[in-house]
Amino acid sequence: MTVLADRFGRIATDLRVSLTDRCNLRCTYCMPAEGLAWMPQPQQLTDDEVKRLVRIAVEQLGVTEVRFTGGEPLIRRGLVSIIAEAARLDPRPKLSVTTNGIGLDRIAAPLRDAGLDRVNVSLDTLDPARFHTLTLRDRHADVLTGLRAAVTAGLTPVKINTVLMRGVNDDEAPALLRFALDHGYQLRFIEQMPLDAQHQWDRREMVTAEEILAALAPFGLQPDNVSRGTAPAETWLIPGHVDAAGEPARVGVIASVTRPFCGDCDRTRLTADGQVRNCLFATEESDLRKLLRDGATDSQIADAWRVAMWGKRAGHGIDDPAFLQPVRPMSAIGG
Repeated sequence: MTVLADRFGRIATDLRVSLTDRCNLRCTYCMPAEGLAWMPQPQQLTDDEVKRLVRIAVEQLGVTEVRFTGGEPLIRRGLVSIIAEAARLDPRPKLSVTTNGIGLDRIAAPLRDAGLDRVNVSLDTLDPARFHTLTLRDRHADVLTGLRAAVTAGLTPVKINTVLMRGVNDDEAPALLRFALDHGYQLRFIEQMPLDAQHQWDRREMVTAEEILAALAPFGLQPDNVSRGTAPAETWLIPGHVDAAGEPARVGVIASVTRPFCGDCDRTRLTADGQVRNCLFATEESDLRKLLRDGATDSQIADAWRVAMWGKRAGHGIDDPAFLQPVRPMSAIGG
């Protein structure tokens, strides 16, 4: 096996697979109220094509973790079948889904039975009215129901992803952490990144990791001595609290902008239309869909994937004056 290496010695073992660019929310930091021009169905990978690329990644390229994302992956009709096929691979990868939680109550048990290990659920506010302001949908209760269903199904640890926005929900950090502690969820705050479809991201308006940690000061956070490895989140221990497994409770901050972790990145990304992205902020992609549909062998596809990863840059370059935001928004890239 020849792994997915780059010129800087990093090895990609974590595959993020976008299953669709569509979403049933309209989060203001992601897309406009009217939505986007969705990907035409013929351009999207079929279920069998997704399964084949995941198999190649695991069997020939050393991928050990696969996370399915969107848009919103739960609206992909073939999701359960895709998960089941991935769970049968040898070696078996760790399998997770990042979702907004809507509909998770109906599909959590089938996903677990298919082989899904855990879920990440996006939740930016505990206030239903504010949720509507942020997402333009009255689905707050559905997200909370989905979180509970994930726990009941055993998709643990259930992680919550939260983006704080200045003047919108930046006052909720303590309440969100208290909510997570009370329910046994693991909370991860994420700095807002320049991946919105509107290209209106302004660093001055971003709530930084430093500000988030200052807001959580009343909890008496302590440094976590456990190495983060290649994980994107820096974590802190919360004295006096344990998680659902009885381990010390932790809160994480993913500071992609102010504390970049590019030097430890182990991710490779596959878009819903079969393009390899070697970085979340890449401006170039490598087309595996064409190879698939032109009859390429598994070995040829694996070789093309290796070439794509070899060209990965040292860092995302957000602080570089020449930085260009990717043309694709987050909903079309996958988390």
